[in-house]
Amino acid sequence: MDMRIQSRYLYSFYDSLIIAAALEAGCGNLYSEDLQDRQRIEQLTIVNPFRG
Repeated sequence: MDMRIQSRYLYSFYDSLIIAAALEAGCGNLYSEDLQDRQRIEQLTIVNPFRG
């Protein structure tokens, strides 16, 4: 799955592993200041906790 995420969303290999792990765990939100805020990847939403 991480290779599909890497090629489709153009994230680095390691960021793709984090996203794949969050998807596998069934998470709804992934908090990160390094990824694109509010991006949806399947059922996962990336949230920047420092954005106002």
